[in-house]
Amino acid sequence: MLQSQIFAKTSKSSRADAESVNADLLTRAGFINKTMAGVYSFLPLGWRVLRNIENLLREEMDPIGAEVFLPSLTPFEQWEKTGRLNSVGILFQACAANDLGRKIHDAHYVLNSTHEEVITPLVQSFAVSHKDFPCAAYQIQTKFRNEARVKSGLLRCREFRMKDLYSFHTSEEDMLDYFFHKAIPAYTRFFDRVGLGDRTVIALASGGDFSKEYSREFQTLCPMGEDQLFQIPGTDTYYNREVAPSKAILWGDPKEKELPRRDVTGKGIIGVAELAAFLKIEVERTTKTLLFSSDKGFVAAMVRGGYDVNEEKLRKVVGCSNMQLASAEEVKKLTKAEVGYAGPIGLPSSVHLVWDESTAHRKNFECGANETDKHTTNANFSRDVAVPEQFYDIKVAREGDLDPETGKRYDVHRAAEVGNVFTLYTKFSDAFGFQFTDKDGKEKPVYMGCYGIGTSRIMGTLAEVLHDDAGLLWPSAVAPFHVHVLPFAKTKEEESFIVAMDLAGSMEKTGHTVLVDDRLDVSAGSRMADSDLIGIPKRIVVSQRSLQAGGAEVKDRLIGTVNIVPLDVLVREGV
Repeated sequence: MLQSQIFAKTSKSSRADAESVNADLLTRAGFINKTMAGVYSFLPLGWRVLRNIENLLREEMDPIGAEVFLPSLTPFEQWEKTGRLNSVGILFQACAANDLGRKIHDAHYVLNSTHEEVITPLVQSFAVSHKDFPCAAYQIQTKFRNEARVKSGLLRCREFRMKDLYSFHTSEEDMLDYFFHKAIPAYTRFFDRVGLGDRTVIALASGGDFSKEYSREFQTLCPMGEDQLFQIPGTDTYYNREVAPSKAILWGDPKEKELPRRDVTGKGIIGVAELAAFLKIEVERTTKTLLFSSDKGFVAAMVRGGYDVNEEKLRKVVGCSNMQLASAEEVKKLTKAEVGYAGPIGLPSSVHLVWDESTAHRKNFECGANETDKHTTNANFSRDVAVPEQFYDIKVAREGDLDPETGKRYDVHRAAEVGNVFTLYTKFSDAFGFQFTDKDGKEKPVYMGCYGIGTSRIMGTLAEVLHDDAGLLWPSAVAPFHVHVLPFAKTKEEESFIVAMDLAGSMEKTGHTVLVDDRLDVSAGSRMADSDLIGIPKRIVVSQRSLQAGGAEVKDRLIGTVNIVPLDVLVREGV
């Protein structure tokens, strides 16, 4: 391909509005263009990279599933059946944009963020007997999500490319066998092939309220990643922060003398740091109390100052299926105070108190006074509030915490999620009444799994972690071209240009993809800088000087080496 055919141009200056390395480099190198926040056009070079990523992915998915292409629009009814229409906050809807359109067809649809609501009834219409299982289907599709805050270029978008695969099984055992022995190995091979394998780990994450085990997230270690991973030192066990078991560093002196409890007035105080400063106490001495309503009744959760309550952990401790923060009206009914002043002392006996292990071993601690603008200080177990029968881990882990099993302090990493695998069990098949007829003639539930990979996010992640000061460093498997040929000549009639074009043609015949920079009116320095910015793995300069030296000048973009290689060797052996 000739570079002059590509309308998109490179830029030497960093973009002022680029909030990440990948957004800056991919835009300056002419791979993407920002249409609006969280929405990008993929330009010729960028589309080639994205297609290469997706084609590699197809090679790993085809042995374990059949490719389909599902619609972006879905009737509201499909989402109502699963109960997700009003519970998923990132859904877009599609409808006519103006009065003229509404006169033609005034309908509303969900613009799909995921496709369980489409694939489940689709497979249901074909798979009815035990003989039809197991089966799996995947697609590579554009998804739409109403993200509250888009950021980090291609790492968090409102419109993006994604591969989602769904598997269907007659038993939990078969579902788990597919999950662990087909899906995860295929993912591992794929990330190795695209060039992220050495820095991508599998992290345990939330499986949702319908799964018995953790989901698995494929996380690429990356300073710009929005996820925080907690690793048990010396192991390959990683947890997403949202589920990491956590033991706080012990704080408090059990020999400390108990002081008289008192209530202090403090209006408009925001946050534990401000509260601790106002009361002239340590942050660790403060207590955050949150009230929840659940299908098991009201729950008060207490964590030490500096921590947040992990609702999923709390839900498991309480043993409830539904839980949400209590409303302002419910809080006032239980505490007689406005939101923000709840505390464990004096709550109705019907409220289930759950104490995090971080709150143990303290004396003279602070807590809400259950009175607006009031804070209780010098509270103590046994004297002021009953000693809990058990302290639990109900907090969101933070840096410095210990793994409860080993007692070791976690190593903490930033990472970008590039793929995930979930066991769905019968959540969606139950919603659609999807069952199969077993050998004994009985109707039985269908088990499902879900497996996603964000292909455009992978492109952004590659740019984020594989670059240097000069530009991008694409792995050969996904690069827009294998070779970038730069003829240094003043006219197309010169020997160096003719030789360069012949070399490019010969290399293409041997399976290389080649981009020829035929822009002879651009200076040699600018063209080499553009080549470095674009990041094609091998750059070949053909000039009168290189020809006199016996061949072409070949630069390895990754390691930076430059060598003169004979033309016949390049044609015969490649680069």
